[in-house]
Amino acid sequence: MSEIVVKEVSSRKELKKFIRFNYELYKNCPYAVPDFLEDTLDTFDPEKNAAFDFCDAKLFLAYKNGKIVGRVAGIINNKANKTWDTHNVRFGWIDFIDDKEVSNALLKAVEDWGRQQGANKIVGPLGFTDLDPEGMLIDGFDQLSTMSTIYNYPYYPKHLEQLGFEKEVDWVERQIIVPDKQYERTAKYFRVAEMSAKRYNLHIRKFKNMREIREGNYGKKIFDVVNKAYAPLYGFSELSEKQIDQYVNSYLPLLDMRFLTVVEDEQDNIVAMGVGMPSLSTALQKAKGKLFPFGWFYLAKALFVKHSNIIDLLLIGVLPEYQNKGVNAMLFADLIPVAQKMGLKFAETHPQLETNEKSQVQWDYLDAHIHKKRRCYQKNLK
Repeated sequence: MSEIVVKEVSSRKELKKFIRFNYELYKNCPYAVPDFLEDTLDTFDPEKNAAFDFCDAKLFLAYKNGKIVGRVAGIINNKANKTWDTHNVRFGWIDFIDDKEVSNALLKAVEDWGRQQGANKIVGPLGFTDLDPEGMLIDGFDQLSTMSTIYNYPYYPKHLEQLGFEKEVDWVERQIIVPDKQYERTAKYFRVAEMSAKRYNLHIRKFKNMREIREGNYGKKIFDVVNKAYAPLYGFSELSEKQIDQYVNSYLPLLDMRFLTVVEDEQDNIVAMGVGMPSLSTALQKAKGKLFPFGWFYLAKALFVKHSNIIDLLLIGVLPEYQNKGVNAMLFADLIPVAQKMGLKFAETHPQLETNEKSQVQWDYLDAHIHKKRRCYQKNLK
C-alpha cells in the first residue's frame, strides 16, 4: 500500500499545480466546466482577493507515488464566524481520485489546521464567500455544469459520508423552459408585476453601458441589495466595500446590459436586482481553463457573436421589506421578453437553499424543474 503524503502549497508553481489538477481530473468529463487559470490564481492571491482581509486560508496537495492525486483548500472566514457565532473551518476546491485514503488525508489536513485555529466544526464545500462556488453535487451528475458552480463525480459524496460527514444544508438548481408568448401560466407574472409596480410605486431601470453604471455608482447600490437580501442565508458574510469594487470591476463589464435589471422605488432607490448571462459553459470547456492564447476567443464569441441558448441566472436579490410583494415578478417580466427575442430556450437558476421558501415559490408559474442538488457537509471536530 502506497503512502499518501499531503503537502501545503507554498509557491506559485505549486498553486498552478493545485488549480490544474482539477482540469486533469475532469478533462474527459462532458459535464464539468473548468474555470480560468488566471481567475483562480487571483482568487488565491491576498493582494487581489479582498476576502483575505477577513479570511485565512491554507491549500493542500495530496501525493501518491510522487503523483498529485488530490487537492483541498482550508478556509476560516472570521467575519462569517463572528456573524453566526460559530467556530468553523471551511473546506473548498476539493478534488480527489476515487481512493478513500486520499480524501481522508486531505480532509484530515484541513481538520488539523482548523483545530490549531480554534475551530470546533468543519463545513463545506464552501468558498471564501457566497459568491464563490459552494456545495457538493449530490444529484444531477449527468447535467452540464455552469461557470459559477461546482461539478464533481458521484463518488465524492460517498467518500464524505463514509468519513463521518453529515448534511448541513442543501441547495437546489432549476432548469426553466423559456416560455413562448402563448404560455398562459406566465401571464400571471406580468399581471402580478403590473400590480406590484402600481401598489408600491416601483419602476424598472435598465442601463445602456458600464459608464452609466459607474457614473451613478449603481454597482455599489446593486451589491448593497445583495448584502441585505442575503444576510439571513446560511453562512453569509457581508461583502466589504473592497470586495464590491472588485466584483464591479471584474464582472459587470462582461454583462450584456439587457440581462441586468433593477427595480427602484419612487425615490430611485434600488429595492431589487436580477442579473443573468448567456451560458459560457461550452466556451469554457473549449478554452480548457486558459484565457491565453485562444481562450479569450471562445469567451468573446459566446458573449458577443454566437451565444448559447441557455441563460444563467447569476444573482437575484430583493430587499427583505419587499419580499413576497410581487417584486420578483417585475424582474422576470422584464427578462422573459428579452430571452424570447434572443431565441433562448432555457434558463438555469443559481443554487438556492431548499429551506428558502421565499425564493422557491417564485418559480411556481414557470415551467421549471429541479435538476441538480448540492450539499454542504459538516462534521464536529473533537
